[in-house]
Amino acid sequence: MELQYRLLAELEAAFDRLIECVEALIAVYDRAPRQAWALEEPRPDSDWLRRALFDFWYQDGQDGRTTRSYVALIAADETLLEAVADVNRAKAEFAALLAQIREQAAALVPEIKAVLPFRHPALHDHLRGQGLARLHLKQCWRHIPVADAPLSRVRLAWYTSGRSIKRLTVREAEQKLLALDSEAAHVRIQLKHLAGIPDGEPLAQVQRQAPVMRANLFFQEPLADGRERRAMNLPLPLFIPAPEGQLPHHNTPLPRPPAGRTRARRSDERLEDEIFLPSLRVYRYRSL
Repeated sequence: MELQYRLLAELEAAFDRLIECVEALIAVYDRAPRQAWALEEPRPDSDWLRRALFDFWYQDGQDGRTTRSYVALIAADETLLEAVADVNRAKAEFAALLAQIREQAAALVPEIKAVLPFRHPALHDHLRGQGLARLHLKQCWRHIPVADAPLSRVRLAWYTSGRSIKRLTVREAEQKLLALDSEAAHVRIQLKHLAGIPDGEPLAQVQRQAPVMRANLFFQEPLADGRERRAMNLPLPLFIPAPEGQLPHHNTPLPRPPAGRTRARRSDERLEDEIFLPSLRVYRYRSL
């Protein structure tokens, strides 16, 4: 119990530092005029930035694996970049403590989601006014993106084909099916299909990922390692080194991702087109 109290106290202190650093960043942003652009927001002022950076909440029906994005580009001088770095350090500290709690005192996590907001009146008022109930911890600790160096241009595009693939053995797939309901007809059919392939055949469990905004950054000068460009996701506003306060050239993407697939299927696709075990989203690999 003493360990739990200590970890909770440390996390509360880290959360306090995170809030203070975000407030300081917003104050710096508000003091000096600079160019900024945001998707579906004609006036990305300090009030808008506050809403974006303090969006720490689950909404009704929100999948815990998904997060809300705030796509924006902000021209940043050295003072603003230092404030962003302070926030990201505070986020890293909060994430590290949270990981330690998940490992050593996982029972605290529900309490953390419910209790931390009440430590800050502004957050508490927002919580009460919006009818929101719990912290979305990933939205607390996800870092603010920063460009490595000044940019000549930014190309923004929705990426809708993302997926994660986890290899499974036949035995692992069987155990997962049995854990569902071995008496259900659709599970028995899939178990029969599984029994018809070699025990040593690898399988692929596929998780489709939510659409994300991707930014291709083109640097004004090559970086020290020779790179001239970089791609990154934009869950939060991208801060771009810009001593003159001017944004680089950028396009304006659609406000919503396209409904269909936007990239051609790869010619070296290794998975079969037809799903093998629908209940587990498991595919077989193509025969070479």
